[in-house]
Amino acid sequence: MTNKPFWHSENIILSPYPRGFHIITNDILDALPQIRDVEVGLLHLWLQHTSASLTVNENADPSVRTDLESYFNHTVKEDSAYFIHTYEGSDDMPAHIKSSIMGCEVTIPVQQGKLQLGTWQGITLGEHRNQGGARRIVATLQGLVR
Repeated sequence: MTNKPFWHSENIILSPYPRGFHIITNDILDALPQIRDVEVGLLHLWLQHTSASLTVNENADPSVRTDLESYFNHTVKEDSAYFIHTYEGSDDMPAHIKSSIMGCEVTIPVQQGKLQLGTWQGITLGEHRNQGGARRIVATLQGLVR
């Protein structure tokens, strides 16, 4: 059987999460059942926000996510006198800085219908606002299908 080229794009809307780091791997997999048909390919996730971030990190021990939040809150302090962009509150500019540091995209290989995440890896949303609201991700899946 010959594999065929395949492209798929999906807009995924995540329900609001509280401030912090959250594993969203299952949200992504639930929204993209097409992954099961991809023999070899890539999944690209693009977060359409400037006050949240995406990363791949530890998916088993929740203390990692707590420590990430603690580190970024320590490193990028709210209520810094030099911030001008505080129109939406004291978490406004710090959220933009955290998003710039972490980034808003990840690309994950797909093989034989599965994301090629390591044993202890998960797709993580960094919610950097106190009231971030729903978050939108554009998922682009490309590869060869059965």
